[in-house]
Amino acid sequence: MMKLNRKMYLDRVSACWIGKNIGGTMGAPYEGDPNMQDISGFATPPGEPMPNDDLDLQIIWLTAVEDRGIYSITPRVLGEYWLNYVVPYCNEYGNAKANMKLGLLPPYSGEYLNEQWKNSNGAWIRTEIWACLFPGFPQYAVKYAYMDACVDHGLGEGTYAAMFTAALESAAFFENDIRKLIDTGLSFIPKDCRVAKSVKLAIELYDKGVEFKEARNAIVKESEDLGLFQAPANLSFVILGLLYGEGDYKKSMIYAINCGDDTDCTAATIGSIMGLMHGTEFVPKDWQEYIGDKIVSSYIDCAYPRREYTCTRLTERIYQLVPSVLKAHEIYMEYTDGETERVEAPELFITDHEMATTGLSIHFPDLIWAKGRVEFDKHTVRPGDTLKLDFIFSNTLNDTKQIRVKLHLPESWTADREDVNLYVREMRYRSKDKQSAVVTVGEIVKGMNKINIEISSPGRLTSTVVPLIIWG
Repeated sequence: MMKLNRKMYLDRVSACWIGKNIGGTMGAPYEGDPNMQDISGFATPPGEPMPNDDLDLQIIWLTAVEDRGIYSITPRVLGEYWLNYVVPYCNEYGNAKANMKLGLLPPYSGEYLNEQWKNSNGAWIRTEIWACLFPGFPQYAVKYAYMDACVDHGLGEGTYAAMFTAALESAAFFENDIRKLIDTGLSFIPKDCRVAKSVKLAIELYDKGVEFKEARNAIVKESEDLGLFQAPANLSFVILGLLYGEGDYKKSMIYAINCGDDTDCTAATIGSIMGLMHGTEFVPKDWQEYIGDKIVSSYIDCAYPRREYTCTRLTERIYQLVPSVLKAHEIYMEYTDGETERVEAPELFITDHEMATTGLSIHFPDLIWAKGRVEFDKHTVRPGDTLKLDFIFSNTLNDTKQIRVKLHLPESWTADREDVNLYVREMRYRSKDKQSAVVTVGEIVKGMNKINIEISSPGRLTSTVVPLIIWG
C-alpha cells in the first residue's frame, strides 16, 4: 500500500497549475516573436490571467478520465473528446481535427498532411495532467502522454517531447535535482530523435559555461530547419531556463521567455515543473497575488458542462481521481497525514501493446480481451498498387485466444487473404502475434477509399469494425 501525504500532494499540484497560469500569462504577449526578448515581469494587468490552450486541453482530458475511467482511455477516446469540446482549427490542432472528421484514427490523424506541425509544441505543453495522475510513476505518465500526443502529432517530435516532459514532471514529485529529472525524461525517448539531441545540446552548452544568449542562439541554429513553434528548440528553451536560472523561480521563467518563439508555452512549463518540484512556498508570493486563482478558457467549446475554471478546483478534481487511477494499474494507495511511503510499480510493457512503430498506423479500440493496431505502408494509392497491412495484437487476459480479422474491401480491390487469423497466448501482454495481408488496388479508386477491418474472437462477446481510410 502506497501512502501519499495529502498536504504535500495538494500543494505540489496547486503550485503546478498556479505556475502554469503565471508563465502562460507572462509569456503570452511575446508569443511567436522569433527574436530574443528582454523582459523583467508581467506586461498584463493584475488579476487578469491570459487564456491558455496549455490548460484548456488538459481540462478536457481530465473530463474524459472522470467520465470513462483511466483504463478506458485510448487515443481514439481522446480523439472523440477532442472533436466534441476542442474549438480551434489552427496548426496541428486543426489538421488532426480535420483528419479525424474524415475518419482517420490516431496516430494516423496526427500524421496525414501534418508534416509542418507534427514536430511542434501542442502536446508537450499539456502533459501535467498525466504527471499529476501518476505522481512518481513516470512510465505511466509517459504511456498516457503518448496516447494524448499521437492524436495530433502522430509519431513526430511533438510526441517524443510530450513523453519526455511527462516523465520529468511525474518524477518531480519526489526528485528536485533538475539534472536527474532531465535524465529521467531522456530515458523514455529515442536517443537519436531531434528532441533528445536538442536537450543534450542545451546541457552541453551550460556545462561548458557558454553565455546564455550564445547558448540560446546555438539552440535556434540547430533547429532552424523546422521553423517556429517546434518542439526540439522550445523544449530546450525550457531546459536552458531551468539550468541557467540555477533554482531561482523568477530567473528561470524570464530566461525561458527571453529565448523568444513559443514564449507562453515555455514559461508555463517552467512554472509547472518548479511547482511540482517545490510546492507553493517556492512560487513568488507577489506573482501568485498578481495572477490569482482564475483560469481563463479560450479553446473549450461552450457546450462543455463543467465550467469551474480555477486552479483550486482543477487540483481538487485530480486529487479525487488519483487512488482509482493508480488502482487501475495495480498500485494501491491512500492519502495520509503522515509520511509518504512509496512503492514500486508493476512492470509496464508499453512498446508491446500501446505504441505504434510507424506513423502509418491506427490503434484498434480496446476489445477487453486484446489490444491491437494495423500498420500500413502507404496512404495514397493508384490502380494496380499493392498495400501491405500488418496486424499486431497482444493479449489483455490470461487465456489463449484466436483473433479473426476480416477485410471488407472497396469494389474491385482484392487481397491475398481477406481472412487473417492470429493467436495470442495465455501470457498477459507478453504474448503478441503479427500477421500480414497484401491488398491489390483495383480499377475503381475514389478520392477516399475505406477498408473496413472486422475483428472478432470465437467465444468472445465483443467484436468491432474499424475503418482504414486510404486516399486515391
